[in-house]
Amino acid sequence: MNDNITPYVRYIGTDDKDLDLFESQYVVPQGISYNSYVITDEKIAVMDTIDQRKTDEWTARLEEALEGRTPDYLIVQHMEPDHAANIGWFAEKYPEATIVASAKAVQMMPQFFEEVNFAGRTQTVKEGDTLCLGQHTLKFIMAPMVHWPEVMLTYEESEKILFSADAFGKFGALCREGEWTNEARRYYFNIVGKYGAQVQALLKKAAGLDIAMICPLHGPVLKENLGYYIGLYDTWSKYEPETEGVVVAYASIHGNTAAAARRMAEILNEKGVAEVMLIDLCRDDMALAVESAFRYSKMIVAASSYDAGVFPPMFDFLHHLQIKNFQKRRVGIIENGSWAPTAGRVMSCMLSEMKSMEIMEHTVTIKSSMKKADLLQMEELAEELLATE
Repeated sequence: MNDNITPYVRYIGTDDKDLDLFESQYVVPQGISYNSYVITDEKIAVMDTIDQRKTDEWTARLEEALEGRTPDYLIVQHMEPDHAANIGWFAEKYPEATIVASAKAVQMMPQFFEEVNFAGRTQTVKEGDTLCLGQHTLKFIMAPMVHWPEVMLTYEESEKILFSADAFGKFGALCREGEWTNEARRYYFNIVGKYGAQVQALLKKAAGLDIAMICPLHGPVLKENLGYYIGLYDTWSKYEPETEGVVVAYASIHGNTAAAARRMAEILNEKGVAEVMLIDLCRDDMALAVESAFRYSKMIVAASSYDAGVFPPMFDFLHHLQIKNFQKRRVGIIENGSWAPTAGRVMSCMLSEMKSMEIMEHTVTIKSSMKKADLLQMEELAEELLATE
């Protein structure tokens, strides 16, 4: 991307193309960007730092952008280490600069930087407070639990820029930029997804702003068709399906449950479902599985019984959905067991603990391998799942 976002706002973030797991759990084959910005005016504000993995690159880019001047402010929107790792370095390098943050962020800083004396170095801001840099005025918007309690966003009034912290972020290094939606969705549901109510509260605040540009802490600066991105966030944070279709997620030990899942997908296609997504929970990316469950309107889960319960990859998947606040879906169940099928009971119990879930009455029970009689059960399950709601 062009480092000069506007004549006064410069991008000083970096790409991390070598990271294998973001937050030690999410695969990022296209890497990740750590975004940071500088606003240059009568006074200079640095918008967040970045991850320690790229400290040297960030400090070099910061000093180049400053052109010999000294920053007046560091705006800390989020204390997670991929954005705040260099607060200590900044405090030592620029002792006269003021660190501006929410009250909770100021409280957290010594937890990460024991060696820094923050006394007299910080300015605590609250909802609606402003900071004048000259021609540019920063307005602070509190966004607790999007997705940490100390988070705030910053709206620059003259150029109508929303610095959005982790909101509107996505996986992927900027130098490998691809289509936004899929990796933004995977990012949202796995990282922010639990906090739909808090995102809704933030969107209501944003609706009162005239936004020309969104500058997130991961992913590209958004300048065009902002209604599309905001609309997706509205859908996602309401836990409403984005796409009419069915996810068939399966966990199979020896392949028989996988065969049933594939046949179930074929039956759904034959009944006119245009989008059916098969997810192998033993092999596919768990973050993709979670994202897909939230994306589509319906789901079928198919799993082998295991140790008088359910095969662990399915348990792990449903646990992920539980903690991410999965809700408002129609779900069908296929279980497999050679002597005492138990998977269906466990899956039904876990799903029933989620909000506003409709679990189909037809549970398909396969004993060892799929048979002709099972196909009739699967047809009935498909018909119930697709019945007019």
